[in-house]
Amino acid sequence: MVDEKENITETETQDPQDSKVLNQEEIDSILGYGTAADDVLTQKNGVQAILNSNMVSYERLPMLEIVFDRLIRLMATSLRNFTQDNVEVSLDSIESMRFGEYIDSLTLPTLLSVFKAEEWDNYCLMSLDSALIYSMVDVLLGGRRGTAAMRIEGRPYTTIELNIVKEIIQLILADLSTAFDPITSVGFIFDRLETNPRFATITRMSNAVIVAHLRIDMEDRGGRIDLMIPYATLEPVRELLLQMFMGERFGRDTIWENHLMTQLWETNVDIHAVLKETEARLSDVSSWQKGSFLPLDVAPQDQITVLCGDVPLFKGSMGRHEEHVVVRIEGKAEKNG
Repeated sequence: MVDEKENITETETQDPQDSKVLNQEEIDSILGYGTAADDVLTQKNGVQAILNSNMVSYERLPMLEIVFDRLIRLMATSLRNFTQDNVEVSLDSIESMRFGEYIDSLTLPTLLSVFKAEEWDNYCLMSLDSALIYSMVDVLLGGRRGTAAMRIEGRPYTTIELNIVKEIIQLILADLSTAFDPITSVGFIFDRLETNPRFATITRMSNAVIVAHLRIDMEDRGGRIDLMIPYATLEPVRELLLQMFMGERFGRDTIWENHLMTQLWETNVDIHAVLKETEARLSDVSSWQKGSFLPLDVAPQDQITVLCGDVPLFKGSMGRHEEHVVVRIEGKAEKNG
């Protein structure tokens, strides 16, 4: 009986210690390491997941979603007018990732357009896949409807194709600038076209970027456009993009703004021209009678102050025009304190 109790006591004291000891599989799981098959089937976890996680989530900039919604509506109208065809533009997703991950995910061949945000003094990237380029060329040059755009592999883009792509990019950049107008005024300028992603490196590979995946459909033809904006580019307007809804902080409602401006110009205000201000005792004021004189010590050349309420507005000199006493404005008055 004594031996059994001793064995039970030893087991109870050893179990908690054994549970704190991790085997190799558990250690690898915590660090995020595993076999190649596990990496393909499952996402990284543990420390590796923290290290490889996106630096900033785009949900932290909720106004960007409104900007991209405005962009797809503007693009649909612009591309319809440009192609004279029924064009549908949709926003597939908005995601944040590292710039290196985005470059590695591109499917070649693709055209990369580097453009600059002038007011923010930084660059962005736009990629157009080959399906969209051939579809646009087919539509603009009179291709038959109901047939997929012909894709010729193994040759560079021709001058005609590149010129068409530049025209499309200019339209999209103008629409993107208009989409940002309710938040801030910014102009996007086309810089260059690249076919090799390594030549379109506009930021460090580890920097965080926002990628908007757009889909353009023209009946049975179409393609994709990726709009990539680094977080560093958006830093000058980050405070504005953090708003939860339009006008949260800066109140840019154009209808009310115009109405308020119109009403302000039509508002009547009372102003007073003050010759001199002096202090008097209450006993002196009570002794005043009709015909009493108040010495103000004001010379004809002394300036008077024009007030609106208690706020001094202008300095001027007094005179007479016909039967009216007039004031000639000579400058702005100094505000008190």
